[in-house]
Amino acid sequence: MSNATSESGSDVAGSLISQLQSIQNRVQELEAENAKLSSQLSKCCCHKGVESQRKNTGGDKTRKKKAIERNPGYNLTVMSHHPKRYVALKVMYFGQRFYGFASEAQMDPTVESEIFKALEKTRLLVGDRKESQYSRCGRTDKGVSSVGQVIALFLRSNLKETDANNKLSGELISEMQIEGEIDYVRVLNRVLPSDIRILGWSPVSIDFSARFSCLSREYKYFFWRGNLNLPAMENAGKKFIGEHDFRNFCKMDAANVHNYRRRITQFEISSSNMRFEGDQLCAIKVKGSAFLWHQVRCIVAVLFMIGQGLESVDVIDVLLDIEKTPRKPQYAMSPEIPLVLQSCEFEDVKFICSSVVLLLDSGQALRIHLENEGRAYQLQSAIFQEAALSCLPIANDQSLLNDGTIEVASHIPLLSRPTEPSYRERRAKLDSKR
Repeated sequence: MSNATSESGSDVAGSLISQLQSIQNRVQELEAENAKLSSQLSKCCCHKGVESQRKNTGGDKTRKKKAIERNPGYNLTVMSHHPKRYVALKVMYFGQRFYGFASEAQMDPTVESEIFKALEKTRLLVGDRKESQYSRCGRTDKGVSSVGQVIALFLRSNLKETDANNKLSGELISEMQIEGEIDYVRVLNRVLPSDIRILGWSPVSIDFSARFSCLSREYKYFFWRGNLNLPAMENAGKKFIGEHDFRNFCKMDAANVHNYRRRITQFEISSSNMRFEGDQLCAIKVKGSAFLWHQVRCIVAVLFMIGQGLESVDVIDVLLDIEKTPRKPQYAMSPEIPLVLQSCEFEDVKFICSSVVLLLDSGQALRIHLENEGRAYQLQSAIFQEAALSCLPIANDQSLLNDGTIEVASHIPLLSRPTEPSYRERRAKLDSKR
C-alpha cells in the first residue's frame, strides 16, 4: 500500500515539474517577443507617449489621477511631432473678473491662463510655452477689457508638408496656406469662458512678435457725459498729440523703465446713441505707438478734472514740462472698468474668422454669442435700474459725487498737491540698496 502511494506521489511531482518547465519556456518566449516589440516601438515617433503611460502605471496613483483629470491623454512630447504653424490670434475679453491679462502676477484667474487652458484642452499647443514662441501685444491691468488684443504662438496644424519620399518634413507650414486648416476660432471658442472670445486668426512669419511688430495701439475709455465740458476736455486732450515725456501721467516704474517719452498720434472724444435716464454715453479715444503703465487712466483722470471745471486746460502743458514739474502731483487714476484696448495695428496681418464653410460658421456663432452676452448685461442693467427706483428718494440737501469722479468741495488744485518722488530720486534710492 505504501509503495503504491509512493509511486502515485512521484507521478504527481513529475507532472508538476513538467508543467513548470513548460511555463518557464513560455515565459522565455514571451520575454524574447517583448524585447523584439520594444525594439520596434523605440523606432516609432510616438513611443515616448506610450512609454510614459507604461511607466506611470506603477507610479503614484494619486498623482496619475490628477494628471488625467487635468487633461486626459494630452502629451506635449507627442504633440511636438505634429505639423505646426506660427499664428496670430485676435482676442476679445471682458476684464471685470480677471486679475489682468498676463499670468505672471500669480493671481488667478487671468485672461492668459484661461487661454492656455483652452489651448491645452483642444490639443492645439505644440510643445511648452517657451517652445511655442509666445508673445502678447499688451499687458492690460485688472478689470481692463479688450476687443483687439493680439497674441502669437505656434499651434498645431491640419496641413502637412511632405518631401520627395512623401514623408513629413520640417513640420512647419507655410504662412500662405489657409484652405483646409483647423478652424482655430471655432475650436477655441467652444471651450473658452463666455467672457473671452477669439475674434480671428492670421498666419504670420516666424519673426513676428505680437509686442515688437505692433505699429500702434488704440484705447477707448467710456464715460457718461453728465455735466462735463467736452470741448474743454477735447482741447486739453489735443495737447497730448505728438511726442512728450509722460512721467506725470503714468505709474512710474523706475526699476525697469528709463525712457518715459511716448508718441500720441490721435485723440478724440465721441458721443454714442446710448443713453440712460437722459445721460449720454461718450468715449475718449487715444492712439499711440506704445503706452506706459496706467498712462491712459492717468490722462483720463486729469481730463475729468478739466471737464468738471476744477482744473485749467493749461495744466496739461505744465505737467508735460518735466523741467518745471519733475515730480508728479498725487492724484487718483480713473476707474479701470470703462477702459478697453480697442485695437492693435500690424503691417500685412489680416485676421480671418474661419477657413471652412459650415452651416453656422465661426463668424455667425461669434456674433450670436456676443449679442446674447449683450442682452444678458442689459437685463442686469434693468434689474439695477429697478433697484434704484425702489430706493427712498434723496433729500434735496443731499448731493451725489459729480459724475462719480471727484467731489467739488474737496478738490485741491493739482499743482498745490503733495508730489511723488521724481525719477532721479527713485533711481538714487534703488542704487543705494545695491
